[in-house]
Amino acid sequence: MNIKVSNFYYLIAGVLAMLFAVTHAWNGQSAVLPTLDIKAISMDTQTVFTYVWHIITAENLVIGIAFIFMSFQSESLKIRFAAWMIVVILIVRLLVILSVTALLDASGLTDTFIDSIAIVIYVAIIILGTRMKKKQFGGQQPQ
Repeated sequence: MNIKVSNFYYLIAGVLAMLFAVTHAWNGQSAVLPTLDIKAISMDTQTVFTYVWHIITAENLVIGIAFIFMSFQSESLKIRFAAWMIVVILIVRLLVILSVTALLDASGLTDTFIDSIAIVIYVAIIILGTRMKKKQFGGQQPQ
């Protein structure tokens, strides 16, 4: 059985997504979520904030697994479509982060700089993967 990476951009995107999942969970558990443990916030609000936080962690994990799987597939329209859908989701995620921050605390936009750059680089890597020509995949072209 000869397993060969067909798209290194997707492999990198998958590894990055897995890394983002780990760092997101770690940051949430160590820095963000403990600040919710105060008497002024109801337990219901703490619960909702905690699971919403971990939804993003789980999404990153699933996206990472999907891209790692996709990196071993020969190019097809289905793989490319899935990559573009993930790009759209990531761009919408970035727009939500920036717009909510701008609406609630415009001075906090500078705090989103590193996350914004990470998402832009991540999207760029995925788009590079979608732009690979069939002959670059190294495998035989489908009939």
